[in-house]
Amino acid sequence: MPEPIKLFVRTVDRVNYRVGRFAMYLIFPMGAILLYSTVMRLILGYPVNWALEMTQFMLSAYYLLGGAYSMQLDAHVRMDLFYSNMKPKTRAVTDSITIVAVIFYLCVLFWGGVSSTNYSIVYNQKNYTAWAPVLWPVKVAMTTGIFLMLLQTISQFFKDVAEARGKPIA
Repeated sequence: MPEPIKLFVRTVDRVNYRVGRFAMYLIFPMGAILLYSTVMRLILGYPVNWALEMTQFMLSAYYLLGGAYSMQLDAHVRMDLFYSNMKPKTRAVTDSITIVAVIFYLCVLFWGGVSSTNYSIVYNQKNYTAWAPVLWPVKVAMTTGIFLMLLQTISQFFKDVAEARGKPIA
């Protein structure tokens, strides 16, 4: 593989590793918010109307920002009827063909995410709840996660092509 592609793969992998490790720790503030909400509601008798919604927003960021990291670690769910019996080179060829559909899907998803985020920012879109938070921060996190997943998918495509050619990218 040409050096710019190797550089792209290394850079994307490094960025997604760091973002994924950050996203992994979002579980702690989510737990803290839910614990706070429970204590306030059950022990002190004061319900907190923002806690569940905030946790849902953080959960969205958790799995969307962590998706590329999951793909990088090959920890995503895969239909494994025939795949596990294939040789590594055959797997790489299969992956490099099927990943084109994933790249197309992520491009469409990213385009929709950018459009939705732009709308949310321009019109200061708020959620229709009692708390009524602005939605642009969660939409930015979601669109960023989709973009990072797209970059990781392209990186994986390059790795699969290199593997299929018998010259894996380290």
